Formats: sequence, structure tokens, C-alpha cells
Amino acid sequence: MSVKIDAVDTNISAKKTKKKHSAKYYAITFFAKIAATALIAWIVLTFISGVYVCHDNSSFPMIKDGDLCIIYRLSTLKQGDEVVYNKDGKNSFGRIIASEGDIVDIKDDYVSVNGYCVFEDAVYATNSDGAKISFPYTIPDNCVFVLNDFRNDISDSRTNGGIPLDEVKGKVVFIMRRRGI
Repeated sequence: MSVKIDAVDTNISAKKTKKKHSAKYYAITFFAKIAATALIAWIVLTFISGVYVCHDNSSFPMIKDGDLCIIYRLSTLKQGDEVVYNKDGKNSFGRIIASEGDIVDIKDDYVSVNGYCVFEDAVYATNSDGAKISFPYTIPDNCVFVLNDFRNDISDSRTNGGIPLDEVKGKVVFIMRRRGI
């Protein structure tokens, strides 16, 4: 007499038994995933992008007091870019008008760079009243000339001169309006 072994019985014995994990294992993996996510977020926010809040109206009407701005640190900066820069321990917002080697002149309520009027999407009457630098002004090496969009506020390059590139945090790429939230 011969005994047949069912195929089902051989499959069950061939399967490995699944190891059951303890609550300690799940807790460790959970916190390891949170730590890895936090590390990646820190790296991205420190070296690639950044989040800043505007605390004044120097870039009004583009950026208003209380707006949340995301910047991109790796961007190649050019004329017309809205940037965040650090001056005297304070983060400020402004628009790049010229870069190193350019000659900026402000007269008759307009700005010229290298003898040509600056093209801007909006017309901002700009004067040099109260400026601490004299015009025409040549931008030093590794610096940019930044003007506030709200041109009556002269706490920009008209007061500080050229802003060193190592003080520029990055280009504003996203603005979130926080008024009324």
C-alpha cells in the first residue's frame, strides 16, 4: 500500500515561518524613519532651499509684510531677481539691479546700469536722496547692487553699497500670502 503526500502539505513545510516582530522593533524602525526624514529635510533647507518671512514692506508690492517666501540657494543670480540677503544680522528682501563691474547711476527718478535704463515689469520712481554712496557707483567684485521694490525705503544698496554674494541667501521662487490666515 502506498501513501500519497498531498502537494499542499509539501508547500506548507517548504514555506519559511514568518518571524513576528516585537513592539520594540516597530518603535525603533519608526523613529529611524523619522530621524532620516528630519535629516533629509535639514539638508534640503540648509543647502538647497530656505524659508523666510518678510517682516517689513521693503519689497512691497511684490512681497508684503508677513509673507512666507521660499528661496532657492543654487540659482544663478541675474538682474531682476528678487533675493533674500543678510545685512547687519537682519534678513532683507530686494531686487538685483546690477552685478560686479557694472556702473549704476540714479538720477531724475530712474536707474541706469552701464548707461542704459533698467527694464522692470513695474515702473518704480527711484531717487538717490539720503543715499550714503555717491553716484555713479561701480559695483565691487563678488557683489550685487540691490534695490527695494518700495523705493522710498533706502535701506538697500543706496545705503549699504554693493551686497557681497556670500550675504545673499538665495533667489525667491515662491511667495505664500499669510495675511488673513
